[in-house]
Amino acid sequence: MIGGSTAEIELAGLTAWADRAPAIAVAEREARMTRAQELTERLGADALLVNAGASLRYFSGLPWGQTERLVAMLLVPGRKPVMICPHFEIGTLEADLAIAVDIRSWQEDEDPVALVTQVLAELGVKTLAIDPELPFHFAERVRQGGSAALLDAMPVIKQCRMVKSAAELALMQQAKNMTLLVHQAAARILRPGIRQSEVVHFIDAAHRKLGASGSSFCIVQFGEATAYPHGLPGDRELQEGQLVLVDTGCTIQGYHSDITRTYAFGEVSQDIRRIWDIEKEAQQAAFDACRPGEPCEAVDYAARAVLDKAGLGPDYALPGLPHRTGHGIGLSIHEPAYLVRGDKTPLEPGMCFSNEPMIVVPKQFGVRLEDHMFVTETGAQWFTKPQVSIDRPFPEA
Repeated sequence: MIGGSTAEIELAGLTAWADRAPAIAVAEREARMTRAQELTERLGADALLVNAGASLRYFSGLPWGQTERLVAMLLVPGRKPVMICPHFEIGTLEADLAIAVDIRSWQEDEDPVALVTQVLAELGVKTLAIDPELPFHFAERVRQGGSAALLDAMPVIKQCRMVKSAAELALMQQAKNMTLLVHQAAARILRPGIRQSEVVHFIDAAHRKLGASGSSFCIVQFGEATAYPHGLPGDRELQEGQLVLVDTGCTIQGYHSDITRTYAFGEVSQDIRRIWDIEKEAQQAAFDACRPGEPCEAVDYAARAVLDKAGLGPDYALPGLPHRTGHGIGLSIHEPAYLVRGDKTPLEPGMCFSNEPMIVVPKQFGVRLEDHMFVTETGAQWFTKPQVSIDRPFPEA
């Protein structure tokens, strides 16, 4: 249903999520580190340095983002992980860690990079694989200050994080189920004159009411603003006969949801309806092309073939699809691999992607339908059911 309710009514009807997915087990994190160590050796490196951020959380459970203070973990085959961190953060770090580590700390007036190079020398590391998320100024100083040769650890990180386990899929499923419920509630509070900011604030509050730590992001656009993939600045009021585009998500234990709905508020033109139908067909074609063994780019080609047939494009020309068909998702909202021309990564069971071949008609409107899917042994499976029609944003229960 679109409209007919209020933010107060909808928030009152939401309760904390009962069917919560379990946390990642210690045994799974240990298996991840063993896998990373094997891949590091295969790369030709003696050790892997993982920077604070999504990858460090993947291995250690530490939910810390990157700052100007170096926090990183050194993985050396056959040894306990070594965590490099500020001394004053040790208590918080120990409370957040999900694995056992050796902690090597540095004081505020000390050089953390010197500590890294010292540990590398102590452990006899000759070749170090560096997390691609480690800032250049840290990596370059590691290179200059020590004797270890550096390699790009992207192949290691990518291979570890791309394929999701059953536990990861369960956490992502919870996040996506919560966001879809929030989408439904947001559609019901729409009314003529409501501002985009009101909807954004409601969506954040609704995610929190369900038990997420608010929205991880939120884009709400009305009318012409839908023609811009990430919207326009300003705070527009909704009018009858406009398109509504809502793109939002949350995180559960770091794992992301990311769902977009585009629908009519009142009557819209036949041209808008025609484009919406093409978008729906392109999204389904991308889903059908997602099969194990196929290259990621094949999914992008399938979606674009639908647009080409309809006279849109070609390539990134507008009216048409201005960006890739989809992105990997997990502990990062966008992560490898990508459903885009040139990404020849073979699809594997457990890989997760957005499916969002947006169509933009410049300075008029845009339609983006975004649901997420994961690769199975035989094809793909939706996390959430796609939109039914331009007038029915959500399938029947």
